[in-house]
Amino acid sequence: MKKLTYNELITIRKTIEEFKISEKHDIILILDNIRSSYNVGSLFRTCDSANVKKIILSGYTPHPPKDEIHKTALGAVETVDWEYVEDIKSVLVKLKNAGYKIAAVEITDNYVSYDNLKLEHFPLVLIMGNEISGIEDDIIELCDFSIEIPMYGVKHSLNVSIAAGIVIYESVQKYRQYFINNK
Repeated sequence: MKKLTYNELITIRKTIEEFKISEKHDIILILDNIRSSYNVGSLFRTCDSANVKKIILSGYTPHPPKDEIHKTALGAVETVDWEYVEDIKSVLVKLKNAGYKIAAVEITDNYVSYDNLKLEHFPLVLIMGNEISGIEDDIIELCDFSIEIPMYGVKHSLNVSIAAGIVIYESVQKYRQYFINNK
């Protein structure tokens, strides 16, 4: 075993042009009232690597162009489809009407474990909220369910970019199981 060089890696990865026209996993990530530009940049990079359909930034979430986002996104701002909206509520209604299931990645009384997503949960919108206060109650009311990651230690939550990474990749795994691997 040997670590691949950059030149070896680029021969097995998609080009930017190939990526932009590739079929996406039908998962949309919403970042609502995220404080940290570094978390936003990190999530752009995660969404690129997971080939999700789109990122929607809302509320006071920082959005490009911002140096801190670009620093952690490492070019993913140019590859991932994204938009900024001030208020997410009308977008959620529109996505619901288009057939998406809306999931708050939050601790609630109506949750599905992150590793127990079913066919009926797709297409899927994942909402991540503020690093301290989470997702606002009026947004949770518009969700179909929440997704929870079990906590086995003293802390009751993870950093928003870590939690999103876990849920995005598990969602992609399930999406591929239901829609790609069964073709």
